Amino acid sequence: MEQFWRKYIFPFLYALLIYTAMRLINAVLTGFRFWERPLLETSIEFLLLFMGYVYSYVLNYLLRYYQRKPKPGPVIKEYLVVSAVIIAMTDGIILPIQHFTGDNGSQLYDVINFTLIPTLFYLLYYVIKRANASLRKSYEQQLLLEKISNNQLQTELRFLKAQFHPHFLFNALNTVYFQMDENIGTAKQTVETLSELLRYQLYDHQQTVTVGKELQYLQTYIGLQRSRMNDHLRLQVEIDNQLNKQSVYPLLLLPLVENAFKYAGGEYWIHISANLQNGWLVFHVSNAVPTAIEVKQRRGGIGLENLRRRLALLYPEKHELALCNHPDSYSADLKIAL
Repeated sequence: MEQFWRKYIFPFLYALLIYTAMRLINAVLTGFRFWERPLLETSIEFLLLFMGYVYSYVLNYLLRYYQRKPKPGPVIKEYLVVSAVIIAMTDGIILPIQHFTGDNGSQLYDVINFTLIPTLFYLLYYVIKRANASLRKSYEQQLLLEKISNNQLQTELRFLKAQFHPHFLFNALNTVYFQMDENIGTAKQTVETLSELLRYQLYDHQQTVTVGKELQYLQTYIGLQRSRMNDHLRLQVEIDNQLNKQSVYPLLLLPLVENAFKYAGGEYWIHISANLQNGWLVFHVSNAVPTAIEVKQRRGGIGLENLRRRLALLYPEKHELALCNHPDSYSADLKIAL
């Protein structure tokens, strides 16, 4: 309906507005009452209203022409060309008809009036159309840039996910390898647990899950790692009961826990806690480290670098990650806005 109005109704009504303005100004200046003249003459002039479609077509053609130019020139030059085209059409068609239907032919004020008014009106029409086209083009370009940016984001997240899986599998298979030397039954149980963890990782990393489900996955992983550690490990896990139905992107907590199990040593303890504080998920992991491991852990690995990048993409300005080395321990604190 909008296209029908713009293409078929508006040009005629706009031409009627211009014709009325021209005739009223002429009537004020000359006293010529065009409504009192023979109906035939008025009817002939009314045919000029259909010129609105011609003006509309020509101006839209010029607009498309200038929009397609790879290097548009100065705007003032474009407006001068458009004005010249409007004047040529007006003086070539409207003035001759007015000359034969006017009271005393075409006088100087007629030429000025019947040239100036259509030029101003149709130039205004062109300016508005051009502004709308520029806004639409700018909006489309912005949408295109956002689409490209989003595609780049998805590509990078898929790449980070592809990095994450081999890293996780490498550590988990090491666990199974050592258990097979000690107890085949325990190794089988570990493989079953590993299959549950991998099944969870099939979730799209750009789709959120509940915090409860994420923490349940984390506890399964902790159980898997605990099964390969000796009984001297002092493991403390504290989970806030308020953390349940909130939404979070998956597999953001695991790298910190994985890192703690990987480098735990010295006094051999690991502390893990998750709390809800003022709408933020506050996650803390700390572990004892031997002096020989301290330098390696300070550098971080693929898992931590991967985590930093995923947090930057998924929670821009809505997260805090602090990694701290101490003489005999290492701690990681992550805050995420829920």
